[in-house]
Amino acid sequence: MEYRQLGNSGLRVPVLSFGTATFGGGTEFFKAWGSTQVDEATRLVKLCMDAGVNFFDTANGYSKGGSEEILGKAVRGLRDKVLISTKATFPFTSEINDFGSSRYHLIRACEDSLRRLSTDYIDVYHMHGFDGNTPIDETLKALDTLIQSGKVRYIACSNFSGWHLMKSLSVSECYGWAKYVAHQAYYSLLNRDFEWELMPLGIDQNVGTIVWSPLASGKLTGKYRRNKPFPKDARVAQGGSPVLNTESDDQRLYDIVDVLDSVSKEVGKTISQVALNWLLQRPTVCNIIIGARTQEQLQENLDAVGWNLTYDQVKRLDDASAILPAYPYWHQRQFPMLHTDPQLYVKFGKRNLKE
Repeated sequence: MEYRQLGNSGLRVPVLSFGTATFGGGTEFFKAWGSTQVDEATRLVKLCMDAGVNFFDTANGYSKGGSEEILGKAVRGLRDKVLISTKATFPFTSEINDFGSSRYHLIRACEDSLRRLSTDYIDVYHMHGFDGNTPIDETLKALDTLIQSGKVRYIACSNFSGWHLMKSLSVSECYGWAKYVAHQAYYSLLNRDFEWELMPLGIDQNVGTIVWSPLASGKLTGKYRRNKPFPKDARVAQGGSPVLNTESDDQRLYDIVDVLDSVSKEVGKTISQVALNWLLQRPTVCNIIIGARTQEQLQENLDAVGWNLTYDQVKRLDDASAILPAYPYWHQRQFPMLHTDPQLYVKFGKRNLKE
């Protein structure tokens, strides 16, 4: 297993982590993801550990805390060998203060997560989304307090826009508080909006990227094919997809899958493995969250590492998935001499691509 530095921190993490949103199935939305219980979760954790994946991601909102509880039981006796990431911010109950990133909510949410996880500390604590109603300094001071108390080791954010993250980094620097070392964000061959602003910010500020839904809710697994109906047993059909797509994306999806199919035959890997390996060669990406409902699915995802696509194969996938960025990014790309284009990092091998 390959390990990378998590952004601007001293923590090294495996390039794959296991996402536990499939644990619990406590709501209709998460039932479409999975309903893994303790016994199977324990087997999946062991399979991960055997492969060198010791990083496990959850959130207080996954199955209303059920995912955290099951993960805590699944890693019992392994706490000194695993890294745990969890999150807060989104509504947990209907109580008026039981959401957001206020000092009141975060301290209580963190203590509740610690109890459900049966642990004394959280390795990486994410703000699951940006709270525009709470002053940023209140949020970051509360997070710094949690670090000083020993309840949290590192802080990170998720689903922030560029200015949310940049302002947060500036406030932390101004007061000498802990900074977000990573951004957990959606990024895949099907949706590359992340590259427009968040990737350049990550490069400039050394913020690592933890990728969620790297297979676009299963659309990049090979199950979705041209001139064939969408699989009815898939998460998208069952209403459990966190990724917003429209029917206009379908033709582009099929074009991408065609190239994935071709490359997978060349390298002797599955379409899913090729899509994951492409992500591992992108700038700022430190870690990819993989999920699985079965041991077979997990093993397939684990086999996405230990090899690399060639430069030519990466370029073919880049070309097939390219989209016109929104303004002002399309305008800026007309003057490459003025900007550091993330694509140059790939083109000229600054991510150590193997030719």
